[in-house]
Amino acid sequence: MALDDAPLPAAGYTAFGLRAEAEKIEPGLHVVATPIGNLKDISFRALSTLAAAAAVIAEDTRVTKTLLAHYGISTPLIAYHEHNAKVIRPHLLARLEAGERLALVSDAGTPLVSDPGFKLVQEALERGVHVTSVPGPSAVLAALVVAGLPTDRFFFEGFLPHKSGPRRARLAELANVPGTLVFFESPRRLAETLVDCAAVLGPRDAAIARELTKMYESVRRGRLDDLSEALAGEGPPRGEIVLLVAPPQEGAAALAEADLDARIVDALATHSVKDAASVVSAATGQPRRQVYSRALQLSVEKGK
Repeated sequence: MALDDAPLPAAGYTAFGLRAEAEKIEPGLHVVATPIGNLKDISFRALSTLAAAAAVIAEDTRVTKTLLAHYGISTPLIAYHEHNAKVIRPHLLARLEAGERLALVSDAGTPLVSDPGFKLVQEALERGVHVTSVPGPSAVLAALVVAGLPTDRFFFEGFLPHKSGPRRARLAELANVPGTLVFFESPRRLAETLVDCAAVLGPRDAAIARELTKMYESVRRGRLDDLSEALAGEGPPRGEIVLLVAPPQEGAAALAEADLDARIVDALATHSVKDAASVVSAATGQPRRQVYSRALQLSVEKGK
């Protein structure tokens, strides 16, 4: 038999010093979760899928190359990110429609959560391409289960606006969400974001999860105002940050009128009527329009 006719070696991966052959996967797009820090957190199914795919679509091929090399996977990589998505996506869709098997990953964690994979999945589905999930690590869920905050309901916001004004406006919109709020944040903006969270959401319980699954993992818990004060005197933390904030107080609707007025008067001492209404509404769960109306009335009475 000529060398050119020799069968190609089966695709596979190496784990625990042993070489395993990858199982064949169905044609289509396979959305694969990858570790958020600890390479041991990947599943055998994920490794097999990455090895069996014709190509791995990655946000940053340098990051994914490290993962594949660690497990002895030689699947070709395709860069797909917000800067080239419009150009690359049609080529990927054409390959999928032709029956190829492609794997989609993000830099870390579960794809489509704060990364550009959504449009690729959406358009693949619109074209009748089979899309399947290979679940695994998620920074959102990893932070949620160690924060010590309610987990029955949560709202993932991703990154808040970079500037304080728009950030506070968005926080005011989220103030009455009846679940734990989950944010991604840059270490250099964390202190400023905590100041805005404390101002708009009030003294709610919160948690700062840093470097989850990595060597220097830490979770710092406390009230927003206390965390804000503590971070103000420290330098920016290192690593990736997930910020979690507790829901509004239960039974807020039954807040006594005198208590509400006291909160409003206290807020008016340092805020405008508009901002005071946002702060009190966020802290108590009372409708913002109702609080604003009362704050305006109290402000007028105070000025007489």
